[in-house]
Amino acid sequence: MSKAVKIIKYALFYLVQFTWGLPQNILGLCMLIKHRKCKKEFYHGSLIIYHNGNWGGVSLGMFIIIRGNADENWIHEAKIHEYGHTIQSLILGPLYLFVIGIPSSSMYRATRKIIYGYVGEYYYFYPEAWANTLGQRATGERMRLNQ
Repeated sequence: MSKAVKIIKYALFYLVQFTWGLPQNILGLCMLIKHRKCKKEFYHGSLIIYHNGNWGGVSLGMFIIIRGNADENWIHEAKIHEYGHTIQSLILGPLYLFVIGIPSSSMYRATRKIIYGYVGEYYYFYPEAWANTLGQRATGERMRLNQ
């Protein structure tokens, strides 16, 4: 891909994220401020913030916040999965928080309460399975672990 095409691709990505996906990106900016001292990196146009907490991750528009103190395999999977949620944000825009965000976080909390540490069923839930598929297609990377 030529440099000019990449510039246009990323310009459109940011334009859509900060117009169509504005609500979740505002929340993502708040998380960026909260975790301003944490390690960060760009990943396919999104910004990954590596938090040091004991919770997994969340995608808020172009902002992906994942646990930085996890093992390398988990981080690899989380980056692809959460990027899938970033693509969902591009598709759903202002509906993202209602169609994906709330159901996803509710299901995660429910599965953690039922069987702490086992989230296999969580990844069969529609927002998560769709995020895995979109993330792998958009990045061209494959998830290694069987979730």
